[in-house]
Amino acid sequence: MAMFKDIPVDVGIIYEGERIRGPDMHIEFGGVKTPVKFELVQVKPLKDVTDGKVEIIGPDIKDLKEGGTYPLGIYVEVAGEKLEKDLEGVIERYIHAYCNYMEGLMHVNSRYDIWIRLSKNSYKKGLNSFRFIGLVLQRLFKAEFPIIENIQITFITDENKIRELHSNAMKIYEERDARARALKDEDVSEFYGCVLCQSFAPTHVCVITPSRVSLCGSINWFDARAAVRINPKGFNFKVEKGECLDPVKGEYTGINEKVKEKSLGEVEHVYLHTFMGHPHTSCGCFEAIAFYIPEVDGIGVVHRDYRGPTVIGIPFTTLAAQAGGGKQTEGLVGIAIEYFRSSKFFQADGGWGRVVWLPAAVKERVKSSIPPELIDKIPTENDVKTIDELKKHLETHNHPIVSRWKAPAAPPTPTPVMEEAKGAVPIIEIPGLIPSATMPAEGFRIVLKGVKIHVDTLVIKKAESEKT
Repeated sequence: MAMFKDIPVDVGIIYEGERIRGPDMHIEFGGVKTPVKFELVQVKPLKDVTDGKVEIIGPDIKDLKEGGTYPLGIYVEVAGEKLEKDLEGVIERYIHAYCNYMEGLMHVNSRYDIWIRLSKNSYKKGLNSFRFIGLVLQRLFKAEFPIIENIQITFITDENKIRELHSNAMKIYEERDARARALKDEDVSEFYGCVLCQSFAPTHVCVITPSRVSLCGSINWFDARAAVRINPKGFNFKVEKGECLDPVKGEYTGINEKVKEKSLGEVEHVYLHTFMGHPHTSCGCFEAIAFYIPEVDGIGVVHRDYRGPTVIGIPFTTLAAQAGGGKQTEGLVGIAIEYFRSSKFFQADGGWGRVVWLPAAVKERVKSSIPPELIDKIPTENDVKTIDELKKHLETHNHPIVSRWKAPAAPPTPTPVMEEAKGAVPIIEIPGLIPSATMPAEGFRIVLKGVKIHVDTLVIKKAESEKT
């Protein structure tokens, strides 16, 4: 895409995925340091939207101190005879893509979780006003969605005004989500997908079903359906269900085929409703991360705005680095907050009966979706700080996970089976619980079949022969 002559920086898809680190940052908006931030799109009547208008309420970029972190609200009003309300969430998500088309502007997340950074270099080039960002967004939206006839954008940096509008935005998000909750995966003939985040996570393919909203939380099944109808060649696409291979884990032949295609063969299997085996890939815009806690055989969940270490001593940022990038990592998967409310919430893993730790803010937010008998049994950071405290809390509150700790009788110790291999190299085979792993060593090849191994550090080196 050619550079706009009246915009001081380049604009094009080549800048997607650009990361702006702290030393290179001129200013940032939103993120975990800012309690209130949002971006909201609403479809309005044509007469109520002034096409091309960009309004700034509060200080502009050039009026704010370099190196600072500030609240931000982005309010986009669109109008057009063919525009549907279902497109609001989709257009919101495209703000993420189009901001990242701008040289030196980094945008992460969506809805109430946005985080934007402007580089020092682009600020020096003249990107010192929200007016430029607004003009770029308007032009790109009209190019991508010709059904948008009028569009006006308001940027709000005044914190009092942001708080006022933030409350209304949260109500609108909830209304959209509530509509989608009435459907289940079995109720529809097709699913949908999204690859908008592949600029940051090249192998990530987001599968959107009635029971599993997008990881960013901003696109539900209705939103994705509307997007595909209007723009079938965009980031969203139809996913045929195919045959249901496992209704509990949520594995479908159609999902496997489409994910393999869109990930260029990198991902071949996806389970929708478990974080084990072949869990859903994670991008970087997920609202929360579910992580396995082996000491208690349970699931902990931490959201993006949580500051400080989790109960396992690791903060969100570290977990996010391990989970993101389009990887499939057993026991570590990104989710949307809305997925907590799904009737299929990690159903293959035990659902709410497997959840053993939540941040207090998340617990309060999704409290109505937690089975009443479990509310007091799931601790937060206010109840426990360490694994030992977590174990004690789960035991004293009779959490259902405790019943899983009763280990079955130990099986008899298997007798190693020795086989001769080519080159007279013996093979030691140890039967067990998981598929075999082969590790070569000088003189022996050890084949471990079904052995669960937890290793912090492994050093293999040739031993010195003893001198007699």
